[in-house]
Amino acid sequence: RWLDTITKKEIVKFFVNSSKGSVFIKSMDVSEVVKDANQLFKVLDDMVTEVGEENVVQVLTDSASNYVKAGKLLMAERPQLYWIPCAAHCLDLILEDIGKNIPVVKIALRKSMYINACIHSSVVLLNMMRRFTGQRNLHRPAVTRFATSFITLSSIHKQKNNLRKMVTSQEWSDSKWSKDLGGKKMASYILQESYWKNVLYALKLTGPIVKVLRMVDGDKKPPMGYIYEAMDRAKEAIASSFGHKEEHYEMAFKYIDARWECQLHQPLHAAGHFLNPELYYSNPSIEDCSEVMTGLYDCISRLVPDLATQDKILEELSLYKEAQGLFGKNMAIRQRNTIAPAQWWSLYGSSAPNLKKFAIRVLSLTCSATGCERNWGVFQHLHTKKRNRLAQARLNDSVFVKSNRALKRRRGEGTSRDPILLKDIDESNEWLLGRMEEDEDEVDLVFEDDTLTWAAVAQASGANESRYGTRSRGLKTATTSKTSTKDKGKAPAFTSKSSRARIQLIDEDEEEEYEEDEEEEDIENEDDVLGDDV
Repeated sequence: RWLDTITKKEIVKFFVNSSKGSVFIKSMDVSEVVKDANQLFKVLDDMVTEVGEENVVQVLTDSASNYVKAGKLLMAERPQLYWIPCAAHCLDLILEDIGKNIPVVKIALRKSMYINACIHSSVVLLNMMRRFTGQRNLHRPAVTRFATSFITLSSIHKQKNNLRKMVTSQEWSDSKWSKDLGGKKMASYILQESYWKNVLYALKLTGPIVKVLRMVDGDKKPPMGYIYEAMDRAKEAIASSFGHKEEHYEMAFKYIDARWECQLHQPLHAAGHFLNPELYYSNPSIEDCSEVMTGLYDCISRLVPDLATQDKILEELSLYKEAQGLFGKNMAIRQRNTIAPAQWWSLYGSSAPNLKKFAIRVLSLTCSATGCERNWGVFQHLHTKKRNRLAQARLNDSVFVKSNRALKRRRGEGTSRDPILLKDIDESNEWLLGRMEEDEDEVDLVFEDDTLTWAAVAQASGANESRYGTRSRGLKTATTSKTSTKDKGKAPAFTSKSSRARIQLIDEDEEEEYEEDEEEEDIENEDDVLGDDV
C-alpha cells in the first residue's frame, strides 16, 4: 500500500508471484473502500478472477485488521486458495513491540537516533565521522521501519571504537561541536559504558529476528519451506546469547509469541515445513507433530480438489517418508541441504508425480510482499502533480513498464544484494530527524510556565544551519539548539529550516541499565549479532 500525501489517496499495487519472480499487474485507488472489509474483499475477489482462480495458491497482504477480515471472507468464498499475512510485516511489528515496550531497548534506540541525527546535522561533522569510520555511514535504510532501526543500531555498534576515537580526538576538541551542548551530549553518550551495554542487549534480542526478516525477503531460496522453523531457531539463538537466563529475554518472547502464533502459524507454512527435505530428513519426528500434519492435510484438501488425486498424494507420501525411489538416491540425499526445496522436488520427485506437483506449488511460494514494495519510488515519481496530466491509460502503461523493469533488475542482482537494505533514504526517517514518532508532541520549553520553546528561539536567532543534501533535491537536516539548565536531561531540539517544524528528541537520564554478569565483549563484526548474511 502507498499513501499519496498530496492527494490523500491510498493506492494498492497488485503483483503476481511465481517461482520465476514477481510481475506487476496494476494499481488501484482504494481510498474509499480501505476501511470496509466487505469492499476490500470484493477488490481482492475481482483480482483473483482476473488472474484466474486455478492459477492462485495464496493471496498475500499486510496484516491490517480490515485486510485480515477481507482475507478470511476471500477464503470462505474461494475454498481452493489461501489468504496469509505478509511475514515481513509481522516481523516488523515484533521489532516494533520490542523497540517501543522494552525500556532498555527503547533508550538505546533513542540515544542512537540522537547520535546519528547530530552527526547528520552538518556535512562537516558527517565528513569528520567518515574519516574515523573509513568512509562508512551509520544509517542504513531498510525495507521496514524497525529493520532500519536495528540494522542501523548494529552499524553504530560496529563503529563503537571509531566513534569513541572521534570524540576524544584533537580534531573534535578543536571543533565547535565539542563546545556545543548538543555535541557534548552526543559525546557523553558515545563514551557511556551503559549506552553500549544497552545497545548490545538490544542487538542480542533483535539480531536473530532481523536475520529471519532477511530470509523471508530473499530470492536465493523461496522461504515457504523455512518460515515455520525460522522463529523457533531465532528464539533459541536469542536464549543462547543470554546463556538461557530467561529473565533477560522473557518479555521479548511474549511479544514474539503474541504476533507469530496468531498471524503466521498457517497451514501453508506447516506444509512447507514437512515438504522441505532438509528439515524433514534431519528430524523425521516432524510427522508426530499434530500441528504440522494438520496443516499438511488441510493444504492437500484445499489446494487439490480432486479426491482421486488427493488419495494418490497420500499414497505417495510413504515414498517420501521412507526415502524410496529417487528420493533415496545418493545425489538426492547429498543435495537435500544444498539446493532450494522446490528445485530438489523438481529433480528427484518423479517417483511420486502427484506429490511432486503439490510440493513444488507449495515450496515455490513467497511469504513476503516487501520485495514488491521496493519500487514505490518509481511509482511515486509517476504520480506527482506534474505527471498526472498524462492520460490515465498512458500513465498506467508507464507504471506497468517501470515497475516490472525494477523487478527484473532486482532479480538480475541475484545474491549480490542484501535483500532488506535499500539504496534510497527516506528524508522523514526518524534516524535522520533524531526522534521517534511518539516523541513528536514533546516540547522543550525555555520557561516551565510559558509556551516559548528553545526551537523557536533558535529559529528566531538564526542559529540553525542548513541541512546537507542527500539527494539532488537537497534534503535539509538540522542542527542543535541550546537547552535550558532546568531542562537538563532533554536533548536539544532539531529544527528543519525548510518545514519550520520543531523536531525534537527526548532523552532520559534516569536510564535503566542492563548489567551483564560477564565482561562485555566488543563485537568486531556485525555477523556476531545479525548472522552470516549481514
